[in-house]
Amino acid sequence: MLIGAHALVFSGKFDHEGLKTAIEGTRKAGFDLIEIPLMDLENFDVGLARRLVDDNGLEVSASLGLTESTDLSSENSAVVAAGETLLSRCIDTVEALGGTRLCGVIYSAMQKYVQPATAGGRANSQAALSRLSRYAADRGVELSLEVVNRYESNVINTARSGLQFLDGVEKLTGLDGGADGRVSLHLDTYHMNIEEPDMFSPVLAAGSRLGYVHIGESHRGYLGSGSVDFGSFFRALAQIGYDGPVVFESFSTAVVSAELSNTLGVWRNLWHDSDDLAAHANRFIRDTVHAAETIALH
Repeated sequence: MLIGAHALVFSGKFDHEGLKTAIEGTRKAGFDLIEIPLMDLENFDVGLARRLVDDNGLEVSASLGLTESTDLSSENSAVVAAGETLLSRCIDTVEALGGTRLCGVIYSAMQKYVQPATAGGRANSQAALSRLSRYAADRGVELSLEVVNRYESNVINTARSGLQFLDGVEKLTGLDGGADGRVSLHLDTYHMNIEEPDMFSPVLAAGSRLGYVHIGESHRGYLGSGSVDFGSFFRALAQIGYDGPVVFESFSTAVVSAELSNTLGVWRNLWHDSDDLAAHANRFIRDTVHAAETIALH
């Protein structure tokens, strides 16, 4: 299991200084992996990022939230095509970084919708992801679809709805969920705490199709200071034998730009010191994982 941190814990920009701050901060906090958001692909220096990741001995993943102009769940074919082109470039970037995972809200726009997803929009997204999964598999990259709350997508809001969506992608791909071209589920405890009935059964339902995990508190502050039942969540991970990335995510305007803070609804800051927050999260996650693993000894 790789324990990681989202780069936005350390920096809101990913120019030379921002990448250096985020990647070195991730290493110093004791994490194994850094997740880099591909927010500005045009200006992202993938060569620099690869060198810094390698120099700091970290694994790397990347994430993305689509916009209205690149929404795979749109009924506008030009918008779907734009999203597919963008995600193809992101897959190429992950490969160039030496990573094996692209995750996030890569099946719809990351926004509040004012109506339910249409059948046609869902079908467009599944068809595009089927094509993208084959493209990604050829480059050694796996796609993981993040299950988010109702205010950030109208397509996938629970693990079970995500699994149903994956069934459609896999049917179009013509491959089993464990074969090349696999698209997996990405669970996030912050979103689960809003939408799921509990923190245990969705993990069991996902089983081997769970490919990526975000760890976030109910208020996206210090872990253990909110209402998320992390004990049950990590017990479920242990029960299914999950061995994928577990990545800490938290946001503050002390780091994140005003524009992105507004998008994420960061209306109050619960931390100002990235290094202290990250070191605490690293200890919290590793201790909770270890405690769950000892249950097998009972």
